[in-house]
Amino acid sequence: MSSNALNKLKISDKKLREINSFLTAPSNTLIRDLMKVIAKYGSIDEINAKAKKAQNLDNQLAALRKIRSPYLKDLEWLMKVKAEKAFISMEDYRKRELGANHKKTRFNADFAVTLEVSALQYFPWLITEARRAIERKELMPGRYIRVRFMKEQEAQKDGELTAIAAAMNIIGANYVETLDTKGTDGANVHLGGPDTITGYFGGVGQPNGYALKWADEFLYYYTNYGVRQVLNLNPGTIFLSYLMHKLGINNEFKISVFMGNDNPYSILWTLLTARLFSRDDGSTPLIGFNFSNSVNNQTIELSAQVRSGLNLEACVRFEHHITETWKSIVRQPYDRTAELVELGKKVRNISAKHEGGPVKLEQKREHPSNILDYFIPKADVLSGGLMPALEQNYLDKHEAVNMTAGALTKGGIPVIAAALHDR
Repeated sequence: MSSNALNKLKISDKKLREINSFLTAPSNTLIRDLMKVIAKYGSIDEINAKAKKAQNLDNQLAALRKIRSPYLKDLEWLMKVKAEKAFISMEDYRKRELGANHKKTRFNADFAVTLEVSALQYFPWLITEARRAIERKELMPGRYIRVRFMKEQEAQKDGELTAIAAAMNIIGANYVETLDTKGTDGANVHLGGPDTITGYFGGVGQPNGYALKWADEFLYYYTNYGVRQVLNLNPGTIFLSYLMHKLGINNEFKISVFMGNDNPYSILWTLLTARLFSRDDGSTPLIGFNFSNSVNNQTIELSAQVRSGLNLEACVRFEHHITETWKSIVRQPYDRTAELVELGKKVRNISAKHEGGPVKLEQKREHPSNILDYFIPKADVLSGGLMPALEQNYLDKHEAVNMTAGALTKGGIPVIAAALHDR
């Protein structure tokens, strides 16, 4: 194709001026309404200062002491075993996994894969996981996804939101919360249960005024609990996230698998917007990008070219489902480990997300993992006697994380686990 033909794809300066003029016009109702939501929480500097205070470990522990949280003693134990270096070091982990090949294996840190688990619904599960990791000399993930009802956690007054944040500070991991304002919260008044399921196929959304409600909810948890990263699954709330970040709020988000990005062109569309609304330093709030489960390695490799071409490689992590819950989301068996080992040699800044346990465990569990379990209120979990089974499902996912870590390590690909393993 000639260069003259390709030049037709250029966006003219005139059109960019028109866009800038529209976005900054005092009469722009959409932007004005967002600014009203932000103003509820103070100036941009005040909002970030509140969040920074809430993100400080000493402040988190003090807040938990004030309410006499039952989770405080577990956090103190976690700090103790970290100080004692009870968790296996990454060096010792590699020696164990590689044996005689340890000395001759060379790891390129540029291609390190982040170990990710979903979903950490309840704080006690993290402590159970940590005890197991110490006992079995396993790795704790470097990234955690949560899909727990936010208001439910806050209402129980045990400090779980703060305890999770403190635990992430202690172990050196990052985490994502899922806000209550989402497509399954009754936002679409025309949709209900399974009898209207096809009505959701147009996307899981925040219709009408729900996009601003989502922004409001984010700012509440950002300023009160320091929640910085949240799940994002709607084009409108993704766009609002770009605008908030561009205005100076230090928010971050990850795009959910439910967004349905399943080909390089959909990914190009999404990353173009991220780049257009990045700050002058090149940063963007899009910190994690989950593909659809249907993508293959070629799509991810092409998407990596897009990401690199837009100077977003260091900022935007590609998050790829390696395992999925046994029920209610994909056909089983679903295990992308072998593909990941090949991909990890070619694509930088990716994470291996584990939403399900190893196939060999899931298929024999009396209660295998189920994506719909994420949406069961805690009271119903307890009354139904489901907590032990759900915790076992989570530990199965932890096992899948470590199986993937072993496969990557044997393939000469470094992994990013919780920072407490780095010493």
